[in-house]
Amino acid sequence: MKFKKFASVFATATLAVGLLAGCGTGEDADGGSSGSGGGDTIKIGVNLELTGGVASYGTSEVSGIDLAVDEINDAGGIDGKEIEIVKVDNKSDPAEATSAALKLITKDKVVAIIGAATSGATVAQAEIANGNKVPLISPSGTSPTVTVKEDGSVNEFVFRTSFIDPFQGTVAANFAAKELKVKNAVIYSDNSSDYSKGLAAAFKKDFEAAGGKVILEESYLGKDTDFRSTLTRIKSANPEFILIPGYYEEVGLIVKQAREMGIDVPLMGADGWDSPTLLKLAGADALNNTFTTNHYSSEDPDGIIQDFNKKFEEKYGKSPDAFNALGYDTVYLLADAIKRAGGPDSVKIKDALAETKDLELVTGLYSVDENHHPVKAATILEYKDGEQVFRAKVNP
Repeated sequence: MKFKKFASVFATATLAVGLLAGCGTGEDADGGSSGSGGGDTIKIGVNLELTGGVASYGTSEVSGIDLAVDEINDAGGIDGKEIEIVKVDNKSDPAEATSAALKLITKDKVVAIIGAATSGATVAQAEIANGNKVPLISPSGTSPTVTVKEDGSVNEFVFRTSFIDPFQGTVAANFAAKELKVKNAVIYSDNSSDYSKGLAAAFKKDFEAAGGKVILEESYLGKDTDFRSTLTRIKSANPEFILIPGYYEEVGLIVKQAREMGIDVPLMGADGWDSPTLLKLAGADALNNTFTTNHYSSEDPDGIIQDFNKKFEEKYGKSPDAFNALGYDTVYLLADAIKRAGGPDSVKIKDALAETKDLELVTGLYSVDENHHPVKAATILEYKDGEQVFRAKVNP
């Protein structure tokens, strides 16, 4: 059964009542939670990075989550049951994320968990989700290891709203080779980050397959602040293009220092760049001639996106970013699964999530493959005078 326009469905009064058949609190025969915490609510946990090194991601996703929950509850909820969000701050730390997941499942009795924003903090919760048979959905954990273990088996109860790193790497490689028409590139990645290393590997494979050559690979470590010695080696290699697949805290400084050293070639990253802090660290001028792959652009003329932009701006007084959109979409993805599951039964919700097909969300038409990887489009953005400008949408 397909629900291609679930977001708009919830906005109509005709579906405000009778969406689901609610269940009582407790455990089902398979050991999964079959309740919502009781009464007239469906409890959903939110386990995000609200403080710490990547708090920008988590706080942005919470804004999108709150908007979606308000919309659904204002439309009557799910079979008259309102969604109740239980928020926990994992402090940008995988160990804290693990503790938070245990609390949400054992104490708060949530039917599902949204979070974490990062891959590492999501993977830290995976076995808890699997063991307790409670669905876990990361809005933005892009590493393949979020849903697929090292032995190739799938984390049965773990899903994601975002596309995966290899897809971003492929999109960046094809953009560099075919749109920018560069023949050689340098990769400057975060050696402490699986996210960064995965993107780098995918880029190299597909860039060279497209006829390009990676002439140098350099690395840094998260929390580094001075990148000049490595940038000196990179400059000496005379690259036409530099891929920097990292997070905004380091990337902002790398971009600033690179431009100060006279490195003026195109720089490109991925969704890890998407934070207002990047602009503060790098400066608007330094970000000119830089590009990112991302999940969404507020400039995309698509009607669903423009409708979301309007609602977000009305609530928060500013334009949404990709993490706002991913948080928003994750609620609607989960709500769609709860509807198709016939009630707040965690095991049935998991099954419904795995069967999602052609669900129309703000960040694109969404389906799930056999590895719980989304099949959806990517967006390419360009920075111009400090603003993100929509460049193109790339379908899988």
